[in-house]
Amino acid sequence: MNTQIQQADVIIIGAGPSGAVAASLLVKKGWRVVVLEQQVFPRFSIGESLLPQCMSFLAEANLEEAVQSQAQDLGFQFKNGAAFQRRGQHTHIDFTEKFSAGPGTTFQVKRADFDKCLADGAIQQGAEIRYQHSVSAYTDCEDGALLSVIDENQQRYQIKGRFVLDASGFGRVLPRLLNLETASSFPVRWAFFSHFEDNIRDEQFDREKILINIHPEFKDIWYWLIPFSDGTASIGVVGKPNQFEPQEPLTCLNQFIEQDAYLSKLLANRVAKGEARAIKGYSANVSSLYGEHFALLGNAGEFLDPVFSSGVTIALKSASLVAPLVDSYLRGEKVDFEKQYSTPLQQGVNCFRTYVSAWYDGSFQDVIFYSEQNQQIREMISAILAGYAWDLDNPFVKQSDKRLNTLVELCQQ
Repeated sequence: MNTQIQQADVIIIGAGPSGAVAASLLVKKGWRVVVLEQQVFPRFSIGESLLPQCMSFLAEANLEEAVQSQAQDLGFQFKNGAAFQRRGQHTHIDFTEKFSAGPGTTFQVKRADFDKCLADGAIQQGAEIRYQHSVSAYTDCEDGALLSVIDENQQRYQIKGRFVLDASGFGRVLPRLLNLETASSFPVRWAFFSHFEDNIRDEQFDREKILINIHPEFKDIWYWLIPFSDGTASIGVVGKPNQFEPQEPLTCLNQFIEQDAYLSKLLANRVAKGEARAIKGYSANVSSLYGEHFALLGNAGEFLDPVFSSGVTIALKSASLVAPLVDSYLRGEKVDFEKQYSTPLQQGVNCFRTYVSAWYDGSFQDVIFYSEQNQQIREMISAILAGYAWDLDNPFVKQSDKRLNTLVELCQQ
């Protein structure tokens, strides 16, 4: 073990989207940022359909241009909304027709390439990323935190930071090390998914939108179909454990695709590419999003559900919120992480939670497929599904439960 303790202003655990954005924002302020990433990039990750709000956060971190310039070469698909299908009913939401100001379009991305694009951009701006470095221990100190790290050669060393950001996603490094994990309010669900050459020949199919497809029998089982510009697509199915047979992921996924008449016909010529995967019990929560010398970003703090693709947006919002606070903290200014970080971040998370919960009980599905929609209300809902869940000028954000419940009653009459 290297006994000399290394030093940094900020240590970030994880080089995914929230880590890359936080690193970019903090090096821009002049701080020495070291990012410790357990894996080697590019590497697979779920969460391939971005929301338009993401583009604002990428622009803030000087990372949007890197994504825009490489989108075509990397097979990223221009995205302007979401399409929905339920037992032959079709509808869609156009994100450019929304209540909130800001971008109305984004991309559907292969996360391995997207995450590497952002990480490379952070390095170009001055962040140091150490791949295959995993954190094994966290010790709080009077003036920061000491991390024990194992490098790519299985050598151990220690590095001290004045502040630590955990952007480790589903790895949830600090929640595990500091015993912060708590049960999610959502029931356990599983997701089975893979990439396919989709060979979709239906001229009515819109590749510029994610397709969210509801199972013909069970309203709480749904599929995603995320097209990419190179003719491939990410396809997945989500349900509770007792709704799946014990079998390998691709067999399970194909069986569910065949259960839906529309999907079965649309994807009749699909060819699986690479390994099919399963994620089981992905929803997570924590007792606190911060401590004296650390804060949790994105999925390291809380993950709701993949249904409205909120994960990356929440991750980037957390990085955008926390970076200026860490900057102030390092300059010796007083920072209230509860009032300035945890509470405002949770406002948007709780808004998403409202719509996710209502999706699974079927009530929000009835709103989505309602035939006589009010255009102003439609634009307010569109803004939330486009990621603008922190816009308190939107009544459906500010009073998400109350407003949505009233809307559901009107649509179900």
